[in-house]
Amino acid sequence: MGKDEKRKRSQEDDEDEQIIKKSKGDDDDNVAEEEKELSYEEKLHYVSVIANPMAPKKLAKKLYKLIKKASKKKTFLRYGLRDVQSRIRKGETGIVIFAGDVTPVDIMCHMPVVCEDKNIPYIYTPSRQDLGTAMGVRRGCVMMMIRKHDEYADLFDYCVNEIKQIPLPL
Repeated sequence: MGKDEKRKRSQEDDEDEQIIKKSKGDDDDNVAEEEKELSYEEKLHYVSVIANPMAPKKLAKKLYKLIKKASKKKTFLRYGLRDVQSRIRKGETGIVIFAGDVTPVDIMCHMPVVCEDKNIPYIYTPSRQDLGTAMGVRRGCVMMMIRKHDEYADLFDYCVNEIKQIPLPL
């Protein structure tokens, strides 16, 4: 097999891959059109009963922005029940963000009490899928803790102040 034959085969393979990608892309577009993104109000219908305090729409967007910025700093964003729980026990502080649509609720219903005992501000957002998306992952996330960093200190302080203004459930 000569060099010319290898080039032809590699070009044919590249063309085949492009055709496959285009056909897959068309399917993804059709699926995306069929599955419309739920609005904030529609997501609230799927939220658990214990999900209080719930972040208003504006604050939720700010929190997602904060998550996106914090995800670039490896040790300043902790996610998942196990990781967040262990870090709180070890004494880390920050903002804890819970997903409101978690089922079964029993897996994380003790965490707001732990946050209150440690004086850590916490809040719920309507969708765990949105938490994962903000972090840059396809999977959803039950909860996450964001620690303060100099790069996003202003946004962090704004979110903490807004969370503290929202009254806690009795």
